[in-house]
Formats: sequence, structure tokens, C-alpha cells
Amino acid sequence: MSQPLRARIVVTGVGLVSPLGLNLCTSWAGIMAGRSGAAPITRFDPKDYQTTFAAEVKDFDPVERMGRKDARRTDRYTHFAVAAALEALEHAQFAITETNADRVGVLMGSGMGGAETLDVGMETVLREGPGRLSPFFMPMFLGNMAAGTVAIMTGARGPNYAPVSACASSAHAIGEAAEIIRRGDADVMIAGGSEAPIARMVVAGFNAMGALSTRNDDPAAASRPFDAERDGFVLGEGGAALILESPEHAAARGARVLAELTGYASTDDANHMVQPAPGGSGAAKAMGLALKRAGIVPNAVGYINAHGTSTQLNEKFETEAIKAAFGGAAYDVPISSTKSMTGHLLGAAGALEAAFAIMAMTEGTLPPTINQTMPDPDCDLDYVPNGSRRADVNHVMSNSMGFGGHNVSLIFSRFRN
Repeated sequence: MSQPLRARIVVTGVGLVSPLGLNLCTSWAGIMAGRSGAAPITRFDPKDYQTTFAAEVKDFDPVERMGRKDARRTDRYTHFAVAAALEALEHAQFAITETNADRVGVLMGSGMGGAETLDVGMETVLREGPGRLSPFFMPMFLGNMAAGTVAIMTGARGPNYAPVSACASSAHAIGEAAEIIRRGDADVMIAGGSEAPIARMVVAGFNAMGALSTRNDDPAAASRPFDAERDGFVLGEGGAALILESPEHAAARGARVLAELTGYASTDDANHMVQPAPGGSGAAKAMGLALKRAGIVPNAVGYINAHGTSTQLNEKFETEAIKAAFGGAAYDVPISSTKSMTGHLLGAAGALEAAFAIMAMTEGTLPPTINQTMPDPDCDLDYVPNGSRRADVNHVMSNSMGFGGHNVSLIFSRFRN
């Protein structure tokens, strides 16, 4: 049976805050330079922790975007979301007005919500008693508050919610935002995610399950996806947002189109709370469905931004999943994990990496996977090791996977009328 004709969706703006920079331009420059954002933790004293480093966002002042009062009443993850959304709107040259506000929506995913707020609130209750807890604790902590605050700051009154699917959250946000436009509920969507997980309980929790790298003597070398000596992921923080709209809406306002979102698919492994399905079967299915919906064959994809967390299981099964979905073309498509530089932004990772995949296509340069020094026989594809690569590509894929078995694959293509 033939697929029904689907309305087209384009990307007209990108904004982000990452461990490599406070905007798209500086973050992309860091990616091209192969620079690691990992360094000793400064958000709290980590001396008693197994892992003492992370990829923090440096020199970020939320007051510049939100004002002092609103910044004080919101969590750091919300600050990142607002900054990314505002940059994306500026990049798209789109102004939300009283006339169009009802047709502009926001989907901002987060896996953790207000992790720092939880830390501070818990300490307050334990040290000073429950009566000393801030009345802003609950709204600051909630996982939907980034989406809500972006709407408050921009005036967007359309569909608004916060997908929560662990490390696939913001990839889901992008895909589902496109569906909202397709069904006619919005003309423009601000879609992405944010995360600020460098907090005591989060680091302790990931240490307890053995998920984080403990390469404390060399943080910059710790995130090494697809390398045989990988020992866990590096926690990162930040936010990213895309502006999505129909080509007709973009043309009517004279907008520059960066890319077209041609493929989106999501599946679940239904296998294990935190381990990928053997062979990466769920991820392979998501990639295959995304290719089908994009209407392209595997060898048309010129670059894959992999989930690539720097954990033993993920890279083994993600490599197997790519082989299952791409067949023989798996050995020809360049793949890289930008987490080798940014660390793992958890719920914000999908949107950040979608932005980098789009930049790879528009700039004609593929991001590297840094710290590739020891080949892993289970990871035998082209991972663009240790240096960026010039390439003229027409279609790029970004993969995201999350605890709970969530898999999302997004395909962006060069826009052609």
C-alpha cells in the first residue's frame, strides 16, 4: 500500500546553549575544532564522588535573556531552554505577535527537569525543616516548566507540552512538533529540549549504576564513543531549539530554509529498563521507518549523528542497528558522535545533535568523533575519527535512544521546491 502524502516541514531557525559555547556559532566552532567540553565539576563539590568531572556550560548568565526576577524563579534547565528558543527565533527572523501567537506552539523535552532545584530543596528541608522550602520549589522543579516558560517569555499560545522519554525527549519533541503542524494545529513550532543535570543526586545516581566515566585524571579524553577503552558517558548540560514550519508559511514571510525534516520515526525496544535490545532491533526499526517516510534509500544518507554515548553496550548495539537498517551501505556512510565533545545532554541531546546534523549538511563539513585511539572489533564502521571531514551531503540522520527502550530517528534533507 502506498504511503499517504504528508505535508512538508522545514527548519528555519536553530538556537542552542552547549558546553562548547553559548550559541550556535561558537558551539559549532568547538565541534569543528574537535574540542572537548569536559572539565572538573564546579556546580558542586564532587570530592566524594566516583566521577568528579562533567561537560558544564561556562559563563552563562540567564539574566541577559530573562531578567533577574524570572531567572531567580526558574531552574537552570529552564534558563537554557529560554536562551535556545530565543536564539532560534532570532535565527529564523520570526517575531511572535498578537496576530500569530495562537498559531505558534512549543514542545521542549527534558529527561530530568529541575535537578538542581531538587538538590537545593532537599538540603533545605533536611537542614532547616520543611517550613523553609521556597514556594517556587514545585514550579522550578517540574519537567514541563521549560516549555511553559518559553511560552511565557515569547508569547506563544499554541500547543505546548514537554515530552519525557529520557535521552530521546527532545528528538521526540522535534518529531511530534512536526506532526502538530501537519494536522493543522499550529503554523510554527519551537521544538527542542534542555537539561541541567550536573547535580549531586544525578551524578550519584548515575555513578551507582556504573553509567558514568571515571577517567578523572583526563576528563577531555573520557568521552570516547566507539573506542574500545570507553568506560561510560560524560554528563553534559545545555539546551537546543529548532523553528519548524511549513514551506508555504516560510515562503510567505520570506524566510530562509535551512533544511527539511523529511523523516521521523519512533519505536520502543520493550526489552529492558536501561539496556538496548540485543542487536539494536528497536533502533534499527526506527531508522528503517524514518528512511521509508523520507522516501530515500540507505545509501542516500550522507551522514549519521549517532546516539554514541561512550558506553560499552550502546555502541555495540547501535553499530549493529545501523548495519541492520542500512545493509551494505552501513560501511559507506560516515557516522560520528558529537557527545565525544559535548558530553551527554540527556533529554536535550537529541535536539542538540539534530542541530549539528543540519549544520553538517549546510556547512558541508562532518563533525568528528574525538578520542578514537583504540579500535573496537564490534565497532567497525566509519566514525569520522579525530578530525572533521569535508563532504557534500543531501540527507542526514540523527539518532536518539533513551532509558525505557525509546528510539527516535530523524532525517533532515536539503530543501528543494
